[in-house]
Amino acid sequence: MIRRALTAALLALAAPLAAQPVAVDGGAVEGVTLPSGVKAWLGVPFAAPPLRELRWKPPQPVAPWQGVLHADRYAAECLQPLRSPRQNHYFGNEATSEDCLYLNVWAPAGAQKRPVIVWVYGGGFNIGSASMANYSGEPLAQAGVVRVNIAYRVGPLGFLAHPELSRESGYGASGNYGLMDQIAALEWIKRNIARFGGDPDNVTIAGQSAGSMSVALLQMSPAAKGLFARVAGMSGSPFGGMLGPSPLAKAEAQGLALQKDLGAASLADLRALPGDKVTAALTPRDPIVIDGRIVTGSAEEVFAAGRQNDVPLLIGYTRDESFGPLGPVKDAAALADAVRARFGAEGDAILAAYRNGDPARAAADIARDASVGRQMADWARFQQSHGKAPAYAYLFTRRQPYAPGVTFSDHDPATVGAYHTGDVPYWLRTREALNLFRTTRTWEPADLSLEAEMSDALLAFARDGRPVSTKLGAWPAFVPGKPRLVWLGEESHPIAWPHYADMAKLRTASPAARTPGRPRD
Repeated sequence: MIRRALTAALLALAAPLAAQPVAVDGGAVEGVTLPSGVKAWLGVPFAAPPLRELRWKPPQPVAPWQGVLHADRYAAECLQPLRSPRQNHYFGNEATSEDCLYLNVWAPAGAQKRPVIVWVYGGGFNIGSASMANYSGEPLAQAGVVRVNIAYRVGPLGFLAHPELSRESGYGASGNYGLMDQIAALEWIKRNIARFGGDPDNVTIAGQSAGSMSVALLQMSPAAKGLFARVAGMSGSPFGGMLGPSPLAKAEAQGLALQKDLGAASLADLRALPGDKVTAALTPRDPIVIDGRIVTGSAEEVFAAGRQNDVPLLIGYTRDESFGPLGPVKDAAALADAVRARFGAEGDAILAAYRNGDPARAAADIARDASVGRQMADWARFQQSHGKAPAYAYLFTRRQPYAPGVTFSDHDPATVGAYHTGDVPYWLRTREALNLFRTTRTWEPADLSLEAEMSDALLAFARDGRPVSTKLGAWPAFVPGKPRLVWLGEESHPIAWPHYADMAKLRTASPAARTPGRPRD
């Protein structure tokens, strides 16, 4: 009896303490107090479950509930393919469901009017989770901000246009349901975040890859006006002529092709199919569509007309990522052949601009700048040219220190370099998430220093729109006539933006070259 009582007492001490209930849309939610002292509310509904007749509908208000909702565990991630334990970014299997429109909130104890950082996950608009360990909000909440992770529908359940959907919508278009989910979550935050200690007028939206494209699209969207004060985008945007929104007619045709591939005779049949069958469809789709309501034009058109939400930007990319590699390049001859095949008449000028004595390095730089480099450079340029708020830019160059002998199914430590998504754990202070189930990294003092440099800059940006870090001080704002960015590595410092002027030569890539491979987050 004594042993049983002692065991119960020890379990009670180890369990997170309940946080005070908070009144939100729909009712009261009770979170938990984590061992760090941060309070967390996990799995809070911000919209009705998009099930049955609500599949491919804009998010609807939550239904009120009785009593107190115990927001002490993560909700299911939106329906999607699962990750293999052998992947680089494996953080444990999560339950998946179409019932997935929930968000997670982390706040310091006693928070009042703190800056809010909202994270929008990446994953090619096909995968992603608001509960992934790499995106945990606890570390930055410990540093004094309120952190929120929002979920949104992915794959064909989140991004599908269809003529019947357009007819029933009431505005003559369809698609972009995942973006609507993001906007609904931001509207929820605007109404409710003060009750968690956040400042609804000081919200920074941040994301990486498709999450970065998302926050750029939210900056473009009239439906998101007034919902955020600044934007942080990492490795992705709809600029650059590569991953921009598609015309409605093209997207609707893709929706009809998906219907045919799934053997459905109508929209009603599509809604009756099991969600996993829809998610598994391989029919090619352009996820984002110009619907005239959420997305009103290309990024270039919206910014040139001054229709963007004019807020400060903190944007950048990593040194060794691209959405269209040139393939294996072993020598100068192979590099010349690949560049001339991709860029035609501009090939020789590009080879001259990127010549550095290392063909493999030149190939990586050209492929990066022809895709994600242009996406971020054009975003900064259009904001500076057609807005008043400043833009700040970075290039992340740190190759993570891998544990000896570690292998992955999708990632080669020997060649991957400063890879797509490799900067995220430094911004969010979540490096140890990469060692959650096995040791994959042996972090070094340089990584701790870089994490402090980057996360401090993000926190400062969230406070007042200006990135400032301990060693670098205030970051330089982007100026087209003398473009600079911050080189983030073992020794971080401002530099002239590498190959900024040369990127103009990369606009002549063949159409096939502009079709991206889907990078994993």
